[in-house]
Amino acid sequence: MWVQPEITQKLYVALWAAFLASCFFPYRLVGLAVGLYAGIKFFLIDFVFKRCPRLRAKYDTPYIIWKSLPTDPQLKERSSAAAVSRRLQTTSARSYVASAPAGLGRDEDAGRLHSTKKGNFHEIFNLTENERPLAVCENGWRCCLINRDRKMPTDYIRNGVLYVTENYLCFESSKSGSSKRNKVIRLVDITDIQKYKVLSVLPGSGMGIAVTTPSTQKPLVFGAMVHRDEAFETIFSQYLKITAGAASGSDS
Repeated sequence: MWVQPEITQKLYVALWAAFLASCFFPYRLVGLAVGLYAGIKFFLIDFVFKRCPRLRAKYDTPYIIWKSLPTDPQLKERSSAAAVSRRLQTTSARSYVASAPAGLGRDEDAGRLHSTKKGNFHEIFNLTENERPLAVCENGWRCCLINRDRKMPTDYIRNGVLYVTENYLCFESSKSGSSKRNKVIRLVDITDIQKYKVLSVLPGSGMGIAVTTPSTQKPLVFGAMVHRDEAFETIFSQYLKITAGAASGSDS
């Protein structure tokens, strides 16, 4: 439903109908209905549709739904196109900064670009002024933070936006209130990062990223990310860059 809602809506409704039918009707009756439908579908309806492809393309609902579902290469192609459009928006934003009036300083303009709804970026997360989101995530990635160390529902899941700077992973909670609801993780403190599937019963590779740090017993999960693969590649590449720099510095 998150990736292609208009395509998967019929399949979603059909699964709900099958679930409700299994709750209210005996399994023998449900099995008999499914068997009758499968027999008529496979031996009669499919025979007619194979002879008349135009009728299949117009009236065969399961065939239409199956053919319209996107494949993994198509989803990757769409995510790549979305990444290109984001880069184009970033380029246009930079050109706007370059053409800003002379009365505004360069640092002031950059700070304005990297400001959140609640104020300047470095003030929100109590960071130095040079810590700003990377170009690929200037607007951040919308997600929910799942902290499995917490027991209270209000602390267990938080909706917000995830950013990556040169040295930090920053989560800004969308709920107004204290900045204590925000989360800042140093990239050098991360001990493990991997793609994560919040609900194992759902198809696909999931829409989450699990981050392990020494201060948490269970990994922090950033779930419900539409652009999960793009976010993971950005975070992981910056994590490798920082840890490699820290390792070379310690060796020297």
